[in-house]
Amino acid sequence: MLFDNHGRPLEYLRLAVTDRCNLRCFYCMPEEGIKYLPKQELLTYEEMLRLTGLLAGLGVRKVRLTGGEPFVRRDLVPFMARLSELPGIEEISLTTNGVLTAPHVPELARLGVRTVNLSLDTLDRARFASITRRDELPRVLDTLYALLEAGIRVKINAVVMDGQNIEDLLPLAELTRELPVEVRFIEEMPFNGGSHEATPATLPWNHHRIREHLALNLGELMPVPTHPGDTASHYTVAGHQGRLGIIAAYSRTFCGSCNRLRLTAEGGLKTCLYDQGVLDLRALLRTGAPDDELVAALSHAFRNRAANGFEAESQRPLHQLNFESMSTIGG
Repeated sequence: MLFDNHGRPLEYLRLAVTDRCNLRCFYCMPEEGIKYLPKQELLTYEEMLRLTGLLAGLGVRKVRLTGGEPFVRRDLVPFMARLSELPGIEEISLTTNGVLTAPHVPELARLGVRTVNLSLDTLDRARFASITRRDELPRVLDTLYALLEAGIRVKINAVVMDGQNIEDLLPLAELTRELPVEVRFIEEMPFNGGSHEATPATLPWNHHRIREHLALNLGELMPVPTHPGDTASHYTVAGHQGRLGIIAAYSRTFCGSCNRLRLTAEGGLKTCLYDQGVLDLRALLRTGAPDDELVAALSHAFRNRAANGFEAESQRPLHQLNFESMSTIGG
């Protein structure tokens, strides 16, 4: 098993296959979108396979494909099939906004994908269009039900935004009453690409307030034991098939057991969501670095990992304190 300099195992890779997205969520990017990378600056699938294979050899066991929106990139499913054949990779999952996903659900099931994270901040069509700047809620709901019908576990990710979707928290939570889903409420983070002022120091809806709001309206939230590396605190509610989760993404309460690495679509290694990128793997790949040199560079990065998100943020250069869009990082 691979460990960082703080004794935390590193076994989970979040692999961004594109920085492009077909939605324009205001908490992620400006209305006009962000400046996307030219195709030649993105890692090729072959480069991703090589890096993932090296990481698997070091101890990574789980890969989650992210974007942008993963299904915006062509030939995603064949790439996933090749990824699943890498020695050491035991689980492949993905995060999607669901707009383009439904037609691919049978293929995902055949590949053995067990979990899909579905981004969904509201069940109200008008608010969905306001938040995402696209009227695509029916297609997202089609994906939700297709995934459930295929027997794929669904985690719904909802960003909690003061003055935007607070009235949606309870309708989303109520999905767990009749459906075997996990609805996870996420503190808003500053990765908005300059679309609005970064998250204030005093977060209006932090994990404590989210939990209190849910408990007040749903009844007792019964804690579920978590596993090392979990970002969410899990809860069940009496009479509900599914469960709830709360992710303190801005408060960063789970850093002590973080087992995640991120590889951006342009080949940047991030050992923490809040760092500015600690290694340019694309440059190493394209200057002909052999595997042992890549492994040495990766190992050096792992031995110098920030203790938590606050330390990682403090190490960002001043010109990077305006945070990039989550679409460029990999959600």
